[in-house]
Amino acid sequence: MGRPTKANSLSRQDVILAAIACIDAEGSPALNVSRVARKLGIKPPAIYKHIPAGNAGLQRAVALVLWQQYMDYCHQRLDDIEDNRDRLLTGWRITRQFAQQHPHRYQVMTTFVLQPDDAAAAAIIAETQQFLAEALQMYGLSQAKLIDAMRMINATLNGYIAIEQRGNLTLDRSTDDSFEIILDALLVAVEYIRDV
Repeated sequence: MGRPTKANSLSRQDVILAAIACIDAEGSPALNVSRVARKLGIKPPAIYKHIPAGNAGLQRAVALVLWQQYMDYCHQRLDDIEDNRDRLLTGWRITRQFAQQHPHRYQVMTTFVLQPDDAAAAAIIAETQQFLAEALQMYGLSQAKLIDAMRMINATLNGYIAIEQRGNLTLDRSTDDSFEIILDALLVAVEYIRDV
């Protein structure tokens, strides 16, 4: 009996880890079936055995794993913090730290649109929303205002991180200092949303 071929001995996790290695080395354009197959030393069709739907399926599988890595990263650093204000501020700082440590991973996960009708994506959406909802409960926001606050927070943090990653924050001021001011302003903005 012959040895199994490399393509037959791979698992779904092997393919995803290879894709993440490609992203880390070359950025988000490396997230495609052909590039990952080259990394694994196999033919592209062998990937479909583990991840159907070509590049779209690969992007979904990788984005979901990256989101879970990010959530695990956050939980490891937040679980011992009980004060909601401190949890918010620390969570926002942690998000930026994750993006700084893994810029290409962050870009992939935040550009992939999580669909609520996709069970795996819905679980991530629920987990991120639950964190924000619990931390924001001290403001006593209605459901509509909670959604407004979540959207504002996500847009602000993701926008700042994206601009920073592109190197567009070129004025003569520490980006760390500006980020801290933005965090303070977000807290004030949440109060505005509550009171408007």
